Amino acid sequence: MPVDTLIEDPRWEKAGLGPLADRASAAALRHLGLDPAAWEIALLGCDDTRIADLNRDFRDKPGPTNVLSWPSVERAPSAPGTLPEPPQPGDDPELGDIAVAFDTCDREATAAGRVLGDHTTHLIVHAVLHLLGYDHTTPEDADVMEGLEIEILASLGLPDPYG
Repeated sequence: MPVDTLIEDPRWEKAGLGPLADRASAAALRHLGLDPAAWEIALLGCDDTRIADLNRDFRDKPGPTNVLSWPSVERAPSAPGTLPEPPQPGDDPELGDIAVAFDTCDREATAAGRVLGDHTTHLIVHAVLHLLGYDHTTPEDADVMEGLEIEILASLGLPDPYG
């Protein structure tokens, strides 16, 4: 499954968004025991203006954000801190859509002293987990999701983004 990546902001081409998305999403899916070749994800590489419009239209929040995700199926668990049910073979292979904003990602990476590609990889892993039903709205859910992010990023040789 390469991620179906649409790049609206050409700065993402230079940053290698397509290969980053393929690597990050495959690592997240494999970590959860899912075959990356069996699932589909669409990713939009955009700028702050576009993601601000999406954030307003879909979340009723003004202003840009770093990443947004739209799962194709609601998979959230019923109790905080528990794991969502993973998609099963035979399910619709489309997991959902992700949008990532260059300006915000670049600003955040610079402020944290991180490489843009590493920060973007983290955000894509984060968004893929959202597509699979993970969230961080409660402390229990955040612990589960952040723990998975740390493990997945470590499998890619990347440091703990929360440490």
